[in-house]
Amino acid sequence: MKKNIIFIFGTRPEIIKLAPVILEMKKYPQDYNVIICNTEQQKELSNQTLTYFGLKADINLDCMRENQSLSSVQARILTSLDKVFCENEIDATIVQGDTMTVLCGALTSFYHKIPVFHVEAGLRSYDIYEPFPEEVMRQMTSRVAQLHFAPTEVNRRALLKEDISADKIHVVGNTVIDALFCLSDEVIEQSKKFFEEKNIPIDDKLVLITAHRRENHGERIDKIIEAIKYLAKKYSDHTFVIPVHPNPNVKNKIHERLGHFSNIHLLTPLDYPYLVYLMKHAKLILTDSGGIQEEAPSFACPTLVMRYETERKEGIEAGVSKLVGADYDKILEESEKILSSTKDNTRLKAQNPYGDGTSSRKIEDIIRKFFS
Repeated sequence: MKKNIIFIFGTRPEIIKLAPVILEMKKYPQDYNVIICNTEQQKELSNQTLTYFGLKADINLDCMRENQSLSSVQARILTSLDKVFCENEIDATIVQGDTMTVLCGALTSFYHKIPVFHVEAGLRSYDIYEPFPEEVMRQMTSRVAQLHFAPTEVNRRALLKEDISADKIHVVGNTVIDALFCLSDEVIEQSKKFFEEKNIPIDDKLVLITAHRRENHGERIDKIIEAIKYLAKKYSDHTFVIPVHPNPNVKNKIHERLGHFSNIHLLTPLDYPYLVYLMKHAKLILTDSGGIQEEAPSFACPTLVMRYETERKEGIEAGVSKLVGADYDKILEESEKILSSTKDNTRLKAQNPYGDGTSSRKIEDIIRKFFS
């Protein structure tokens, strides 16, 4: 009997990592009826990314409001999803990662006694405020999930330590690598025109910077900005590209204090292939993003993680990324090691520890066996 599978997401990273799984399951219309539900936690970013993968949401919830609290957005998403579950016959729920949408999707599914399948399960920092609030959200999601798709063996061991049954945990790699394989060389190269039209040189002196995490708001973003200012002045022959997150806590400060530098380009959030194009060509990446920590090693690009804790420790252990926090001195010290050398001399030799691009096929096969 055909199974009704609902994918619930709301942010761009969730879509990037779930799109390959959705596309894989859509290959079998005789077995699965795929329902795509977007809470629109990041409305513009999520819909933009869906379009790139040739997907469209069946259900849009429009749950976000300006300057809302975590409690209010959680209540709104839960209430909206409850209606979705009441109006649709659903056999399983698939969520990815650690956002508010993930937690609400898992809880609503649990309340309706529908199995939850968690993609990218088992990531842990064990500090409930780093990252905040994601660490608690993913731990809570693990308590109700029936299938845990862990990217690595480290994640599997974390779940086992929490007394989750071994037969519910499957190491499948990270689907973000599958998403990279969805991009043809031709599509990525087409991004070249986008940056040419904006007069942004993409060469061997490119620095990509992203900063948006909630725990980096306030004094931390101030320190990060000061470090970027110093680097932009000292390495005036380098090009610094910052896709600016729309959150006003980040956006306003970055534009006010970095907008006048001729070698700093402040962009609106980028379409997925444009961001991949930058990662592919960057000499250095400074980020507090989780997804970029996983993607950058595929392009042999050194990555400095502007967080004090990371749940993606495999990259640190493999030497493909390094924790610098929002520490002004550490950011400068590690950045200058790379920027003072040539790009060829700073390329990474280690392989990407997060996957080989076959995660989605493994996930579909496990789900098929679950129902049989």
